[in-house]
Amino acid sequence: MATIDLGVGVLPEQEHSKQLRRAILASTVGTAIEWYDFFLYSTVTGLVFARMFFPQSEPLVGTLEAFAVYAVGFLARPIGAAIFGHYGDRIGRKSTLIATLLLMGIATFLVALVPTYDSIGIWGAVILTALRFIQGVGVGGEWGGSVLLSMEWARTTGHRGFIASWPQFGVPCGLFLANLAVLVFSWLSGDQFLTWGWRIPFLLSIVLVAVGLWIRLGIMETPIFSKLVAENKVERMPMLQVIRSQPKEILLCALLRMAEQAPFYIFTAFIFSYGVGTLKTSRDFLLVAVLSASLLAFFAIPLFGHISDLIGRKRMYMIGAATIGVYGFIYFGLLNTGSAALIFLAIILSLIPHNMMYGPQAALIAESFTGRLRYSGASLGYQLASVIAGGPAPLIAAWLFGRYGTAYAIAFYILACSVLSLIATALMTDYTGKDIEGEYE
Repeated sequence: MATIDLGVGVLPEQEHSKQLRRAILASTVGTAIEWYDFFLYSTVTGLVFARMFFPQSEPLVGTLEAFAVYAVGFLARPIGAAIFGHYGDRIGRKSTLIATLLLMGIATFLVALVPTYDSIGIWGAVILTALRFIQGVGVGGEWGGSVLLSMEWARTTGHRGFIASWPQFGVPCGLFLANLAVLVFSWLSGDQFLTWGWRIPFLLSIVLVAVGLWIRLGIMETPIFSKLVAENKVERMPMLQVIRSQPKEILLCALLRMAEQAPFYIFTAFIFSYGVGTLKTSRDFLLVAVLSASLLAFFAIPLFGHISDLIGRKRMYMIGAATIGVYGFIYFGLLNTGSAALIFLAIILSLIPHNMMYGPQAALIAESFTGRLRYSGASLGYQLASVIAGGPAPLIAAWLFGRYGTAYAIAFYILACSVLSLIATALMTDYTGKDIEGEYE
């Protein structure tokens, strides 16, 4: 296990450990808040938006239209990655992360104020689309910075997988909070959920943003970026440079996420329209099931990040990709029994193969890029998957089910994503336990 030379302004061991804990806390809490905002929209899309913003469409068409607006957020994520990746490599991780948190929080708060179709017609959907785009830009810049804020405080090379997995922990935390908020206000509002109940969780996001800002304002810049500044190695145009020098890594990072991201949004977003519309399962039952799955992920994500430090990032990731390719068939088989117990089991287990990949994924992607281009390269590679995987996944799932009349068509789609990820991961370089501060060829 090698010790990393942190260069300029080396801190005493005790102070360094303190700053590492603060960086992990700031990354995890801030990321949880951002993903609360993003997943809140995902959850409400399947429950509310088709009926409130596209009421004149047939049920299937209205669902497709609602998920199309939902997908806009994913199309915006690479744009956010390009914008904030540039500034993250130019002015630092901390300042950029404060900006992403503000952007996401304000957009989410404003979603609560959008009038429905009955009030202003199609303009409600137009405003909703614009706010979803802004959400996507914000979350597009968040991931890379939060991962680097934690990982670049690591003193040794032997724990990067575990340390970088903590910002990933923010995803199930955000998912848990989003589903909990919708569940609570579903209970409180009852029959008025479609009228006002769904809006309250969006309004509450502004409080969470204030908490996140307070935490992030109190942290230091990472030692690795500070060293780059001191040695005058900050790249003038980092996004253009990483596209020129590491295009293979960017493409592979996007493709390896196919098996992780596409099934995740089927399991956590499409399940609401499928469960309520086809399985005739209650909204609250599905919310509790997804809530339980996200609780399990609290422990699984850092666990698999740690295991990747022991057996290698690539090996752990490929095990997860293969598992999820098989699980898609088990998942829909259990759902289609109609048994409440088996539906619950299918949902609660669905995120485990995802967590096998998501735990080591942050380090696997971030380690693939040289330090002066890391925010730009990692963000772009990670967020490009949103265009080809996460964004279209619920839309593709809804179309496949409508076209073929069987959910197993969706399982074959998940299997195809799994195969693509296995190939892409096999072509990656594994930097587990290696120095990542030299210049990459």
